[in-house]
Amino acid sequence: MRQVAKPDFLDEMIAKRTERNPQFPELLDAARRRRELLRALAEQREEQARSQTAVAAAMQTSQSAVARLESTASDAKISTVDRYAASLGYVVQYHLIPAETGSGAPSVVVH
Repeated sequence: MRQVAKPDFLDEMIAKRTERNPQFPELLDAARRRRELLRALAEQREEQARSQTAVAAAMQTSQSAVARLESTASDAKISTVDRYAASLGYVVQYHLIPAETGSGAPSVVVH
């Protein structure tokens, strides 16, 4: 017989937030997709053996701004993400996927 895991703190917090704001799960999913994109860019920077300082110089910003971008799920401006991608030799493309079918689609695809 399979046991059902008890809700943990995170489950409880999500449930409480969803009670107050029914759109909370969608907001959480949007934050997850942003975080995945920023992680993918950080991985590309590391694969290119480029420092945050070098990328920051190419973006005309500070190393600490790049560190914040890579380490937090901040709501970064699209223009900032575009500049980050461009400094690594990439361009960010956007695809609109119907919400009811989009949850199974990958958030980030690197070519």
